Amino acid sequence: MTLGELLQCVRANPDSVLVPASWGQGRAGFGGLVAALLYDVMRSRVTTGRPVRSLSVSFVGPLQVDVPVSFQVEVLREGSSVSQLLGRAVQNGSVVTLIQGSFGAARDSSVSVDAEAAPAMPAPDDCRELPYIQGVTPEFTRHLALRWAVGGLPFSGSDSREMGGWVRLRDEAPAVPLDETHVLALVDAWPPAPLSHLRSVAPGSSLTWTIEFVQPLPRLDTHDWCQYRALIEHARDGYGHCAAALWGPAGELIALSRQTVTVFG
Repeated sequence: MTLGELLQCVRANPDSVLVPASWGQGRAGFGGLVAALLYDVMRSRVTTGRPVRSLSVSFVGPLQVDVPVSFQVEVLREGSSVSQLLGRAVQNGSVVTLIQGSFGAARDSSVSVDAEAAPAMPAPDDCRELPYIQGVTPEFTRHLALRWAVGGLPFSGSDSREMGGWVRLRDEAPAVPLDETHVLALVDAWPPAPLSHLRSVAPGSSLTWTIEFVQPLPRLDTHDWCQYRALIEHARDGYGHCAAALWGPAGELIALSRQTVTVFG
């Protein structure tokens, strides 16, 4: 099933959705997909004209594939301009993912500061793609194309603080306008940057994730390549702290991301 097809499922019945094994990541479902589906249910509960500004995600436990999951939403507060919501993905009676979201209408302001320029990278056609190899790469990578431009691949023994390149969905046909659900999948598709420092295979995963969206989103579609770069700010004792960003193909900033990741190696 494509991301679009899974979104149709969660909109039809958010109380019982099966994440198929093709969206797996080791022993769990792909976190970016779970966040995207839960966000989509949250968005349906927000007053019109209040786009998402920030999501704070906690991956409380692994989501099992092919097991029903319920997506539950609580409106914490509806202010004059901002809505605060809490979303839960619940499986077998336990919370597996928790999202606190802030949605806010635009305000008149004299403050206007442009984003810094996107980093220089080779074009997508000049970068090597991470292939989907059954039993080797995570299952969800059959749905997302990643092309490396900066830093090393996971488990390559790199000493670079950076990781990144280009990313887009593989199987959304025809193309649809890019929205925040797609952005969540594109950003979380990249492996934790500290894994590139390892010389042998070991598991790693996101523990917490905060993502902020630059509104309005640029007018892109799901066939456009987006540019991603993560920076390892600190890593020790099995935890890494990384800041990242996603840009459109013309260098327009889409989202800012921050993650605490766990590394078991």
